[in-house]
Amino acid sequence: MVHQLEKIFRPKSIAAIGASDQERTVGNALITNLLQSNFKGKVYPVNPGHPSIAGLKSYRKVQDIPDAIDLAIIATRANLVPKIVEQCGKASVGGLLILSAGFSEAGEAGKRMYKEILRLAKVYDMRVVGPNCLGFINPSIGLNASFASGMAIPGKIAFISQSGALCTSILDWSIDQRVGFSHFVSIGSMVDVDFADLIDYFGKDPRTTSILIYLEGLKDARRFMSAARAFARNKPIILLKSGKSAAGAIASLSHTGALAGNDAAYQAGFQRAGILQVDTIQQLFNMAQALAMQPLPRGNRLAIVSNAGGPGVLATDFLIGNEGILAPLSPETMERLNQVLPGHWSHNNPIDVLGDADPRRYQEAIQACLDDDNVDAILVILTPQDVTDPVDVAKVFIAGEKDKPVFACWMGEQEVQEGREILEEGNIPNYRYPESAVDVFLRMYQYTRNLKLLYETPPDVPESMHFEKVLARDLLRNIINSRRFQLTEQEAKLLLNYYDIPTPSGKVVQSADEAASYASEVGFPVVMKIASQDIGHKTDVGGVALDIGSEIASKEAFRTIISNGRTHCPGAHIEGVRVEKMIDKKYELLVGTKKDSTFGPVIVFGSGGVLVELYKDTNMGLPPLNMALAKRIIEDTKVYELLQGYRGMPPVDIKAVQFLLVKFAYLLMDLPEIQEIDINPYVIDEKGGLALDAHVVLDENFVYDSMPPHGHLVISPYPTQYQREFEMRNGQVAILRPIRPEDEPLERAMFDSVSKQSLYYRFFSYSFDPSHDALTRFTQIDYDREMAIVAEVEENGIKKMAGVVRAINDAWQNSAEYAILVADPWQNQGLGSVLTDFILEISRERGIHKITAEVLNNNSHMSHILGKRGFSVIEQYGDEAVLELDLKNEAELAF
Repeated sequence: MVHQLEKIFRPKSIAAIGASDQERTVGNALITNLLQSNFKGKVYPVNPGHPSIAGLKSYRKVQDIPDAIDLAIIATRANLVPKIVEQCGKASVGGLLILSAGFSEAGEAGKRMYKEILRLAKVYDMRVVGPNCLGFINPSIGLNASFASGMAIPGKIAFISQSGALCTSILDWSIDQRVGFSHFVSIGSMVDVDFADLIDYFGKDPRTTSILIYLEGLKDARRFMSAARAFARNKPIILLKSGKSAAGAIASLSHTGALAGNDAAYQAGFQRAGILQVDTIQQLFNMAQALAMQPLPRGNRLAIVSNAGGPGVLATDFLIGNEGILAPLSPETMERLNQVLPGHWSHNNPIDVLGDADPRRYQEAIQACLDDDNVDAILVILTPQDVTDPVDVAKVFIAGEKDKPVFACWMGEQEVQEGREILEEGNIPNYRYPESAVDVFLRMYQYTRNLKLLYETPPDVPESMHFEKVLARDLLRNIINSRRFQLTEQEAKLLLNYYDIPTPSGKVVQSADEAASYASEVGFPVVMKIASQDIGHKTDVGGVALDIGSEIASKEAFRTIISNGRTHCPGAHIEGVRVEKMIDKKYELLVGTKKDSTFGPVIVFGSGGVLVELYKDTNMGLPPLNMALAKRIIEDTKVYELLQGYRGMPPVDIKAVQFLLVKFAYLLMDLPEIQEIDINPYVIDEKGGLALDAHVVLDENFVYDSMPPHGHLVISPYPTQYQREFEMRNGQVAILRPIRPEDEPLERAMFDSVSKQSLYYRFFSYSFDPSHDALTRFTQIDYDREMAIVAEVEENGIKKMAGVVRAINDAWQNSAEYAILVADPWQNQGLGSVLTDFILEISRERGIHKITAEVLNNNSHMSHILGKRGFSVIEQYGDEAVLELDLKNEAELAF
């Protein structure tokens, strides 16, 4: 399907439907741009009311054009578009760009037109960009297929925007600032082609080095996340999202819901995908420039070199206020600076080289910082001074190799302009204000952290997990069938117990005497809480009594709690009062979830207790989680510092907290009925933790069997259904299962048992470096886009990987590439055949139409295995052959 987008974005022939000679119309702007740009292809105006337009013959309809059309651009009234789309389909047009607007204004009729456009596009196998968009510009082929007034400068940035109006402003700005683009796309209403399609296309485009996105909202977050995660490792995806509001939290029934607004869910999704999010248009292009010019920083420690104290202080304030670190200069660096700087230099970081600094003094300070292992990046600030030449300092700054990111702030305008131009030519990003430079550095560091998370190999979970999924599902189904959507505390804690999340024992009592009796039985002090499915925040209605120390106090607390509940919630059904042993642990945590309308369940973790919404010390993530992902969620909260042991306090078991989040993520993956959960507080100390209170709200709109398994998630979880055993010819049993991120050590060890000949058959090379970067690409896969089945064996109590087979799908799930490697000790045992059959079975189940495999001509064993399964040679070049299996035709024949 990529070739269809190629016909849209790199066409050789274009039909401009709705082209016009009438000035100040979209049709006129379109045909003018097409003809006045340097596009070398053919342009055919289509307008039934005019025999010629812009000096060219005009055709009544697209079928009348004698040549094949790659791209049809439609700029007509909205009500005419469906008929024109059908005409384009009959004329075998390659793809469509619909500029026309007015669909939303047409109400239900407009929605029907949208559906008809999409239906026709699928019938005729055409991709559609738009409608209601500005169009696009491809500077590399001189094509302006838009009604924008300017032509973008060639460059390596792909820009995608949902807002056409913003596109025109950015285009005008980019021309003034000499910012170049590989593609400049207004995506409009996304009836067909969406962000995911364009990320896939530009991700593979050799002319594009970074992708910039202006986003207002997503229609299919799962496809977007899949595409972004596939390419964020190789090409920066920098995103500006509008519409940051707390509107999604207004109707929430829990603390978690109030904290996890829709924008927070977007941020969690972007971070998980490795996307760099910014807040302004300026930051969007600042980041694109800096990432293109400089390496990523290893950490957040910045050294500042300045010839003025004030700007250095401003940079420091911004750095510290945004969680950066002022690099602690090593003793060796301090001594080195003492040798080359005047005696009254600042003797600290920021390094004030003083107002009379010459280029040599700057150069010495910069080089000292470059050589200091405590420094991750350097910001050099220059203010205009009589004895400091901005040009000469710029020249020494750009000289020499630098293995750390460096940034410049030449403050002022006319006096420093020539110096800025030299910095630009030397690939050093420069800014007018120090805060802007520090902001870029910190965002680059955040991008480093996001990428590290994509590459990090997670440790195994500390113990095996056995959940009572069936009991949990039955519990929720019964509650929903009774038309109830809030669980009682007792039911909520039972649900947590099914997923091995511990809770204190307790009992719901119906009288003051029963309360006193049970409290005496479990031992004082106790906690007493109102038991009602209709009351969520018990503290708010006076429904909680803590530290009850006697039978008399228990009776009084019972009466008070019941009275408060009836006063504040007169319509609530009150089952009684729950009595539990009072648990005293140092730290109160919040663990919760809210089902977001775009991203599904979002996990919230942070400081708990009654002041949770006031402190807002929380971080968020998306299921599924592994131990590494869980740790990142924990680390980015302030309470993490306390949990590690603060001022002599014993630390908690952080791995146990990670495991808690992993288990909680499984609960959310298995139970799509859940709308919100509050575990608040989850109390913990060095001896362990308990969920003292839990509030669960179910989705009133949930319909059983309305979606595929895990359809409520935006990231495909581990596919446990693809697991089986196979007994090899030698009697050894192999477990065939999907690969996991935790398998990296196993796969690295497997390569120790792979001969050079086997490597050559698999990689067409006698050498392969099983580096961490390479193996993360093999083990950390998106199960929506790729499947890898490993064969795991056990020898002398040690697990080993005997082989692995892969099917790597294209972005549209139409075709897949097959590859297999079986380590030498397990060859000729039938493993290659059974792995091949398994991956073909999975591909059929997933609706893949074709599978291809590249095989060396002398690999007769592989050719035999594939030939027996219906593969045939479709291409031959050199000593390699491309084989293909048509699964779609196979299925049709079977039917």
